[in-house]
Amino acid sequence: MAVRHHLIKKPPSAVWEVLDDGHRYADWVVGTHDSRPIDGHWPEVGSRIEYTVRLGPREFSGHTVVRRLERPDRLELEAYSGALGTARIAIEVQPWGEHTLVRVDEHPLQGLGGALHNAAVDALIQIRHRSMLSRLAALVERGRPHDRAAQHTTT
Repeated sequence: MAVRHHLIKKPPSAVWEVLDDGHRYADWVVGTHDSRPIDGHWPEVGSRIEYTVRLGPREFSGHTVVRRLERPDRLELEAYSGALGTARIAIEVQPWGEHTLVRVDEHPLQGLGGALHNAAVDALIQIRHRSMLSRLAALVERGRPHDRAAQHTTT
């Protein structure tokens, strides 16, 4: 399992403002280019967002389902990435004085990712999480840089 934590210098409510917006998923999740809610009301249990990954001129789609929501402490997701399979991503949000400690725990569940899961894969996930949590912290700490929801309604 790849587990990483990051101190965000804002209260948990500010972290949840970002986690609650399915259009902003691509702003902080490394590897995603675009995201949009497709089923339910994100992040209620069972709701889904679809995301796009770009590798050069090629685009790939995947989706993420909310499997567990325990406000104000926990959001658990299952990401579906086609041939790579699925991964479980647990995000814990804990008050830490005036700030918030965010902890991400991710591991492959099914498919190729699960079959090939090893310490080297965990090391790569750790690198991705470092960047992902830094992006999340930047979004939360500096406020809303742009409104993806508005961007999607005008395109």
